[in-house]
Amino acid sequence: MTCVKRVFLCAVLLSLAGCNSIGPSTIPRDRFDYSGALAESWKNQMLLNLVKMRYLDLPIYLDVGQIVSGYTVETSASAGGEIGDIDAGTNFLGLGASRKFTDRPTITYRPLTGQNFLAGFLTPIRPAKVLALVQAGFAADFILELSVESLNGLRNRPVTLGAKHGADPAFFRVLALLREIQDAGAVGMRVDDPDKAGPATVLFFRRDNVPPHVAAKIVEARALLGLHAEGFDFRLVQSPLPGRAGELSLATRSLLQVMSALALGVEIPSNHLERRLTPVLPELSSGRAGLLRVHSGTDKPKDAFVAVSYEGEWFWVANDDWKSKRTFSSILFLFTLADTGGKEQQPVLTIPTQ
Repeated sequence: MTCVKRVFLCAVLLSLAGCNSIGPSTIPRDRFDYSGALAESWKNQMLLNLVKMRYLDLPIYLDVGQIVSGYTVETSASAGGEIGDIDAGTNFLGLGASRKFTDRPTITYRPLTGQNFLAGFLTPIRPAKVLALVQAGFAADFILELSVESLNGLRNRPVTLGAKHGADPAFFRVLALLREIQDAGAVGMRVDDPDKAGPATVLFFRRDNVPPHVAAKIVEARALLGLHAEGFDFRLVQSPLPGRAGELSLATRSLLQVMSALALGVEIPSNHLERRLTPVLPELSSGRAGLLRVHSGTDKPKDAFVAVSYEGEWFWVANDDWKSKRTFSSILFLFTLADTGGKEQQPVLTIPTQ
């Protein structure tokens, strides 16, 4: 009997005292949990800033600079006993054990401010970067409508609240033609450096093995854009005016202009209109729906791609509105293209969470 108890005590103590590394086991959980939380918070922050811009409020961006997650495991065990006269019932065995687990992440937040951020936020995106997205497979009509203010002089829909003019009808016809030409693989982009004065980005239309109906669309697109009838290669330039011979001018939008344009798709609740929290916009119909539609209502939606609360009302993008979801997700790419980061010394807020 005594030997059995001793063996049992040793087994218990050894099992409690065993030490295994907890680090590797946390990777699958932490990696996906933190990435999911960061993605969700980024979506919420972006939608809230779009809503705030529609209400002429100040957008603020807070970046997650660093996440340091610390784990602590404390284990203790105790055992005691006494062996006496079995017949007298004086034998007893006492065991005790405890285990404590602590998860204490430290998250560092960094406000996006400073000269580099403002420059990236206010400077128009370079035409070559816009066309690079088209070259990468993004739909030409979508990318150009989102990020271009004018295309060889043809104006897009305005982004300002008090605009008095609408889009040029030919602008959207050109976008539709470029999308069809893109789908046929008859448009591309290359970088030339003929005179070593600096690389030039060139948009070109293919001439070989192009079906007749696609060739006709290329001719129509060149005519609407005012490009040379015989030209197939056009150097990209940044300008709101039509380009010179052999040039295709793009007046691209800054990130601020892109967000201002998308903010026009925010639906204003009736009680906010009654309170005059934001101006009512005139109807400047172009015969096309906007790229982004943000719904509003009193109750939090049950099925939404992203939803935020502002001024006592809920605003959201519907989960089945794929067009708005595509537009919303594409803002992340434009943030990258605009290069809004910076290396300046910035205020940092560190919050230990327990």
